[in-house]
Amino acid sequence: VLKGVELEVPEGSVYALLGPNGAGKTTAVNICSTLLTADAGEIRVAGYDVRTQADQVRRTIGVTGQFSAIDEFHTGRENLKLMADLNHLDRGRAKTVIDELLERFELADAAGRRAQTYSGGMKRRLDLAMTLVGSPRLIFLDEPTTGLGPRSRRELWQIVREQVADGVAVLDHDGVARRGL
Repeated sequence: VLKGVELEVPEGSVYALLGPNGAGKTTAVNICSTLLTADAGEIRVAGYDVRTQADQVRRTIGVTGQFSAIDEFHTGRENLKLMADLNHLDRGRAKTVIDELLERFELADAAGRRAQTYSGGMKRRLDLAMTLVGSPRLIFLDEPTTGLGPRSRRELWQIVREQVADGVAVLDHDGVARRGL
Protein backbone atom coordinates (compact mmCIF):
# COMPACT_ATOMS: atom_id res chain seq x y z
CA VAL A 1 0.00 0.00 0.00
CA LEU A 2 2.81 2.44 0.81
CA LYS A 3 5.29 1.52 -1.91
CA GLY A 4 7.04 4.58 -3.28
CA VAL A 5 5.77 7.00 -0.63
CA GLU A 6 8.16 9.85 0.07
CA LEU A 7 7.17 12.52 2.55
CA GLU A 8 8.88 15.38 4.34
CA VAL A 9 7.06 17.53 6.89
CA PRO A 10 8.99 20.73 7.66
CA GLU A 11 9.06 22.20 11.16
CA GLY A 12 6.27 24.68 11.82
CA SER A 13 3.99 23.33 9.13
CA VAL A 14 0.76 21.43 8.79
CA TYR A 15 0.86 18.56 6.33
CA ALA A 16 -2.32 16.71 5.41
CA LEU A 17 -2.54 13.12 4.24
CA LEU A 18 -5.51 12.89 1.91
CA GLY A 19 -6.93 9.89 0.12
CA PRO A 20 -9.82 7.48 0.05
CA ASN A 21 -10.43 4.82 2.68
CA GLY A 22 -7.88 2.05 2.26
CA ALA A 23 -5.24 4.33 0.74
CA GLY A 24 -2.79 3.67 3.59
CA LYS A 25 -3.06 6.93 5.57
CA THR A 26 -3.56 5.21 8.92
CA THR A 27 -0.89 2.63 8.12
CA ALA A 28 1.60 5.40 7.30
CA VAL A 29 0.86 7.23 10.55
CA ASN A 30 1.04 4.00 12.56
CA ILE A 31 4.45 3.19 11.08
CA CYS A 32 5.78 6.73 11.60
CA SER A 33 4.58 6.70 15.21
CA THR A 34 6.18 3.26 15.82
CA LEU A 35 2.86 1.48 16.35
CA LEU A 36 3.52 -0.76 13.33
CA THR A 37 6.72 -1.99 11.71
CA ALA A 38 7.28 -1.39 8.02
CA ASP A 39 7.97 -4.40 5.79
CA ALA A 40 10.67 -2.51 3.89
CA GLY A 41 12.11 0.90 3.23
CA GLU A 42 13.61 3.60 5.39
CA ILE A 43 11.54 5.83 7.63
CA ARG A 44 12.97 8.66 9.67
CA VAL A 45 11.03 10.84 12.07
CA ALA A 46 12.84 13.92 13.39
CA GLY A 47 16.03 12.37 12.05
CA TYR A 48 15.55 9.09 13.91
CA ASP A 49 15.12 5.71 12.26
CA VAL A 50 11.77 4.27 13.37
CA ARG A 51 13.17 0.71 13.40
CA THR A 52 16.38 1.19 15.32
CA GLN A 53 15.64 4.37 17.29
CA ALA A 54 11.97 3.93 18.21
CA ASP A 55 12.45 5.29 21.75
CA GLN A 56 13.91 8.54 20.40
CA VAL A 57 11.03 8.80 17.89
CA ARG A 58 8.49 8.37 20.69
CA ARG A 59 10.16 11.12 22.73
CA THR A 60 9.84 13.47 19.76
CA ILE A 61 6.21 12.90 18.76
CA GLY A 62 2.73 13.30 20.12
CA VAL A 63 -0.35 11.48 18.87
CA THR A 64 -3.95 12.62 19.19
CA GLY A 65 -6.10 9.86 17.76
CA GLN A 66 -9.64 9.78 16.52
CA PHE A 67 -10.66 8.15 19.79
CA SER A 68 -9.66 9.64 23.11
CA ALA A 69 -6.72 8.16 24.99
CA ILE A 70 -7.85 9.45 28.37
CA ASP A 71 -8.57 7.18 31.31
CA GLU A 72 -12.05 8.22 32.38
CA PHE A 73 -11.61 6.77 35.88
CA HIS A 74 -8.75 9.16 36.59
CA THR A 75 -9.00 12.89 37.10
CA GLY A 76 -7.79 15.32 34.47
CA ARG A 77 -4.72 16.02 36.57
CA GLU A 78 -4.01 12.29 37.02
CA ASN A 79 -4.25 11.72 33.25
CA LEU A 80 -1.70 14.48 32.67
CA LYS A 81 0.50 13.14 35.48
CA LEU A 82 0.51 9.72 33.83
CA MET A 83 1.72 11.30 30.59
CA ALA A 84 4.38 13.25 32.49
CA ASP A 85 5.59 9.97 34.02
CA LEU A 86 5.63 8.29 30.61
CA ASN A 87 7.66 11.23 29.29
CA HIS A 88 10.11 10.92 32.23
CA LEU A 89 9.54 14.47 33.47
CA ASP A 90 10.93 15.13 36.92
CA ARG A 91 8.38 15.95 39.61
CA GLY A 92 8.92 19.73 39.59
CA ARG A 93 8.83 20.05 35.80
CA ALA A 94 5.78 17.77 35.63
CA LYS A 95 3.84 19.94 38.09
CA THR A 96 4.69 23.10 36.13
CA VAL A 97 3.74 21.57 32.76
CA ILE A 98 0.52 20.05 34.10
CA ASP A 99 -0.58 23.32 35.73
CA GLU A 100 0.19 25.26 32.52
CA LEU A 101 -1.73 22.81 30.35
CA LEU A 102 -4.74 22.73 32.66
CA GLU A 103 -4.92 26.55 32.50
CA ARG A 104 -4.28 26.74 28.78
CA PHE A 105 -6.98 24.18 27.99
CA GLU A 106 -9.43 25.71 30.47
CA LEU A 107 -9.50 22.56 32.59
CA ALA A 108 -8.05 23.89 35.85
CA ASP A 109 -11.43 24.06 37.60
CA ALA A 110 -12.19 20.46 36.63
CA ALA A 111 -8.68 19.07 37.21
CA GLY A 112 -9.70 17.17 40.35
CA ARG A 113 -12.79 15.57 38.81
CA ARG A 114 -12.85 12.19 37.13
CA ALA A 115 -12.66 12.55 33.37
CA GLN A 116 -15.88 10.55 33.00
CA THR A 117 -17.71 13.66 34.27
CA TYR A 118 -16.20 15.86 31.51
CA SER A 119 -18.17 17.03 28.50
CA GLY A 120 -17.10 15.80 25.05
CA GLY A 121 -15.24 19.05 24.41
CA MET A 122 -13.42 18.86 27.72
CA LYS A 123 -12.34 15.28 26.99
CA ARG A 124 -10.94 16.28 23.58
CA ARG A 125 -9.07 19.23 25.13
CA LEU A 126 -7.66 16.91 27.81
CA ASP A 127 -6.63 14.45 25.09
CA LEU A 128 -4.75 17.15 23.19
CA ALA A 129 -3.20 18.45 26.43
CA MET A 130 -1.94 14.92 27.12
CA THR A 131 -0.33 14.92 23.68
CA LEU A 132 1.55 18.12 24.53
CA VAL A 133 2.93 17.07 27.94
CA GLY A 134 6.22 15.89 26.43
CA SER A 135 6.66 19.00 24.21
CA PRO A 136 6.58 17.03 20.95
CA ARG A 137 8.20 18.44 17.82
CA LEU A 138 5.81 16.49 15.57
CA ILE A 139 2.14 15.90 16.31
CA PHE A 140 0.03 13.31 14.52
CA LEU A 141 -3.65 14.31 14.44
CA ASP A 142 -6.48 11.98 13.52
CA GLU A 143 -9.86 13.71 13.51
CA PRO A 144 -9.08 15.77 16.62
CA THR A 145 -12.36 17.71 16.46
CA THR A 146 -14.61 14.65 16.62
CA GLY A 147 -17.40 15.43 19.07
CA LEU A 148 -16.51 19.10 19.49
CA GLY A 149 -18.93 21.99 19.18
CA PRO A 150 -18.07 25.13 17.17
CA ARG A 151 -16.50 27.01 20.12
CA SER A 152 -14.34 24.08 21.23
CA ARG A 153 -13.35 23.47 17.62
CA ARG A 154 -12.12 27.07 17.26
CA GLU A 155 -10.21 26.79 20.55
CA LEU A 156 -8.55 23.57 19.42
CA TRP A 157 -7.47 25.14 16.11
CA GLN A 158 -6.05 28.11 17.98
CA ILE A 159 -3.94 25.77 20.11
CA VAL A 160 -2.74 23.94 16.99
CA ARG A 161 -1.85 27.31 15.38
CA GLU A 162 0.19 28.21 18.46
CA GLN A 163 2.05 24.91 18.26
CA VAL A 164 2.82 25.45 14.57
CA ALA A 165 4.00 29.02 15.28
CA ASP A 166 6.34 27.51 17.88
CA GLY A 167 7.92 25.31 15.21
CA VAL A 168 5.96 22.11 15.85
CA ALA A 169 5.10 20.14 12.71
CA VAL A 170 1.61 18.68 12.42
CA LEU A 171 0.85 15.64 10.30
CA ASP A 172 -2.88 15.52 9.83
CA HIS A 173 -4.13 12.05 9.01
CA ASP A 174 -7.25 13.15 7.15
CA GLY A 175 -6.89 16.80 6.26
CA VAL A 176 -9.26 18.13 8.93
CA ALA A 177 -6.58 20.28 10.59
CA ARG A 178 -5.60 21.80 7.29
CA ARG A 179 -9.20 22.87 6.68
CA GLY A 180 -9.51 24.17 10.26
CA LEU A 181 -6.44 26.37 9.98
